Amino acid sequence: MLKRSFILVLCLSMFVGVSIILALEKSKPFVFTAIPDQDTTRLQKRFDKFAAYLSDTLGVEVKYLPVKSYSDAVTAFEKNEVQLAWFGGLSGVQARLAEPGAQAIAQGEEDADFSTYFIASTTTGLTLSQEFPKDIEGMTFTFGSKDSTSGRLMPEFFIRSAFGRSPGEVFRRVGFSGDHSSTLDLVQSSKYQVGAVNYKVWESEKKAGKVDESKVQIIWKTPGYPNYNWTIRGDVDETWGEGFQDKVQQALLNMHDPKLLASFPRKRFIKADNAMYQPILDTAREIGLLKN
Repeated sequence: MLKRSFILVLCLSMFVGVSIILALEKSKPFVFTAIPDQDTTRLQKRFDKFAAYLSDTLGVEVKYLPVKSYSDAVTAFEKNEVQLAWFGGLSGVQARLAEPGAQAIAQGEEDADFSTYFIASTTTGLTLSQEFPKDIEGMTFTFGSKDSTSGRLMPEFFIRSAFGRSPGEVFRRVGFSGDHSSTLDLVQSSKYQVGAVNYKVWESEKKAGKVDESKVQIIWKTPGYPNYNWTIRGDVDETWGEGFQDKVQQALLNMHDPKLLASFPRKRFIKADNAMYQPILDTAREIGLLKN
C-alpha cells in the first residue's frame, strides 16, 4: 500500500511539474525584432506601438528586441531569442537557411515589386536616367548595410550586370554606411559621390524634410524585385499552442490602422511564402554573398 501511494504521489508530482513547465512556456513573451535599416531611436518608437497591437490581438505578452545590425537580427532569430522578425529579402533568406522550418508569412503590398534608387551628389552633374548610369564608373560609391537587399545585394547585382566587374573594380572607393539614412547623409554631404538607397526610405526622409534636392538627386531606379518580409520560426505552435503561427499571420494581414502601417511604412500586409524569395536566394549565390 505504501509503495502504491508513493508511486501515485510521484506520478502526480511529475504531472504537476510538467504542467507548470508548459504553463511557464506559454506565459513566455513572444519576441520580435526588425533589421535596423534606419535610425534605431526612431525604430524603437515605431515598434513599441506595434508590440502593443500584437499583444492585444494575440492575447500574449509581445516584446520588441532592438538589434544593432542585420546579422544580429539573423543571429537572434536562429538562437530563438526572437520568434518573429521583419527582415529584408536577403536577411530573411539567411534566417530561413539558418533555421529550417521558418516561414515567410507576410510582406508589405509594395514588397513584391520593390526598388532601389541610385542617388548622386549634384556636384557630379549626374541626372535621372532611364538607362543604367555608366558614368558612375570611377567615382566613390557607398552601399548601405553589407547584408541589405535594397542597399547592397540588388545594387551590386545591377552594377556587376552593367560592367561585368565587381564594385571594387568599378569604383575609386567603395563604402558601407550601415543603413539607408546614413547613405543619404553621406551622399548629400558629398562624402561619397554616389550611393544606393531603399526607395521607401528616400520617400519617408523626403517627406520628413531631410532630403535637399539641391545637393542630392535620384539618377536611376532599379527594376522591381521581392524584398521585406515577416518571417516566423517553425516551432512557435509548440510554445504558444496549435494554430499560433496562423494567428500571427492573420494579425498582420488584419492590421489596418494607418498610423501603425505608416511606421513601416506600408499600405497593408499581404500573404507571403518562402518561394517568393527564390530570386533573392539565387542572386545572393550568383554574386557570392551566400555559399550554401
